[in-house]
Amino acid sequence: GTRRTEVADALAEARSHGDLSENAEYDEARNEQARLEDEIKKLEYTLEHAEIISTLSSDTVSTGCGVILSRAEFNGQPQKIETLQIVGRSEADYENHKISDDSPIGKAVLGKRVGDTFIVEAPIGIMTFTVLEISSTGVFENHPEG
Repeated sequence: GTRRTEVADALAEARSHGDLSENAEYDEARNEQARLEDEIKKLEYTLEHAEIISTLSSDTVSTGCGVILSRAEFNGQPQKIETLQIVGRSEADYENHKISDDSPIGKAVLGKRVGDTFIVEAPIGIMTFTVLEISSTGVFENHPEG
């Protein structure tokens, strides 16, 4: 059976032990039931609001793609190669190189092709990027960092 059924059975078992005010098994089962129901609600919400994105081509950058960008020298910082994955807002995780398609760089890179150069106006100035490589799966064999 499912975890949901197991928890319901555990609750019935705990109830059969009589006085629920001092029944640790019952409290534990109720807490587990609440946690599972919360997780189910979150998953149902995600499914209801999911957007199906088809990546038919890796010619242009789209949400879900991986992209290797070269950032031109900027504010005295040397040229830098960055490997990023363009993701939906809820998946964005900058430390893991996942940027939102709604972020300044994400918006600017969508639709670009290998070799395209684009600029991003950031609070710290204007940055220039060039698309070096695109992966429709978001994964690259040789993963340059830096």
